[in-house]
Amino acid sequence: MSREIAVLGSGYAGVAALQSLEEELEGEADITWVSETDYHLLLHEVHRCIRDPSVREKVVIPVEELKDDDTEFVQARVTGLDVDERVVHLDEGDDIEYDYCVVCLGSQTAFYGIDGLEEHALTLKSLGDAMTINQKLSAAVSDATDDDPAQIVIGGAGLTGIQTVGEVAAYRDEHDVPVEIHLIEMEDEIFPGHDHEFQGAIRNKLDAKDIEISTGTVVSEVDEAKIYFENGDPLQYDAFVWAGGVTGEDALSDADIEKDHNRAYANSTFKTSDDRVLAIGDAALVEQDAEGGPLSEQDAWEAIVHPDTDDVPPPTAEAAMEEGEHVGENVARMIAGSEPVHWSYINKGTLVSVGDRAVAHDVIGIPLNTFGGPGARMLKKAISARWIGESYSWVAAARAWNDM
Repeated sequence: MSREIAVLGSGYAGVAALQSLEEELEGEADITWVSETDYHLLLHEVHRCIRDPSVREKVVIPVEELKDDDTEFVQARVTGLDVDERVVHLDEGDDIEYDYCVVCLGSQTAFYGIDGLEEHALTLKSLGDAMTINQKLSAAVSDATDDDPAQIVIGGAGLTGIQTVGEVAAYRDEHDVPVEIHLIEMEDEIFPGHDHEFQGAIRNKLDAKDIEISTGTVVSEVDEAKIYFENGDPLQYDAFVWAGGVTGEDALSDADIEKDHNRAYANSTFKTSDDRVLAIGDAALVEQDAEGGPLSEQDAWEAIVHPDTDDVPPPTAEAAMEEGEHVGENVARMIAGSEPVHWSYINKGTLVSVGDRAVAHDVIGIPLNTFGGPGARMLKKAISARWIGESYSWVAAARAWNDM
């Protein structure tokens, strides 16, 4: 009897998981792929659409181009996961029964209960979000003057916030429009938690773009015109983009698995507290052993239920891709009655774009701690092109090169 495998999500983790499952199982299981969209979005490049909406054609790949013919695709939103009955609930259409389920649902923006924030702020978690930011930006500058410039505010100076503010600055410069750009961050430094040299290099790029940076700034309330803070005067805005954090998707809220803020705890084989459910990507908190090898079962669960910042890989596209590439082998081994293999994340470096510039840090094989210039820019382009080429088409990767 054929096994039923459900893959939930079409982000980096979902695409990599789907393709690794197809390769490992070779038709020996029925795979159902579920996603709210009928395309894969290059989320780490979608900020490019803020400046130039035509880039949308380069940052989406139709799911039909990514899957085998034998894989069934269902376009629907996952609303729940019943691990006792082994059923995935959808917002429309029939529920999906599974023998093994790979959860790759990604994350959603966290608003932390701040009054008015969710109602009034824009986000950047989808193609539609990027297009909306572009429209808001265009509308804001249409009435702006040198004496009364448009006020654009980005909340959160992590990766998304920095790359968003870089595209807003590039839009301002290319269109030569009067815009004041503000980047606010609750921590005392931009790109919190990263190397100080790296932070300084990024800040230099932002300063060169005439971006007003405010750290140690905690948002307390937002209305239709102003952002209020715990300390200091309110800030008026024409467009406000919130990139201040993420949380898990609501679909996992009632699932009977160990989780934190709807992100599933998984050990280093990607198994959750339910043996038939595996979780990867931003939907998961995957245990990592600091010594590079598997932990005992008891120590593993202790580590993931009470993680510190070194216990789980970062919520990056790179980590999600790697997890997806390995999860297929583990599902195949579990079906065959073998022990799944453990996976350890190795950080290959970090790259951040600020408009048409980039900063790289701690890149494997390069004897520089932090660097920018053409080298960093080409490296970031190459990473995006490699993903498009390996998952889809090298022709498409070449076509997208100039826009990455």
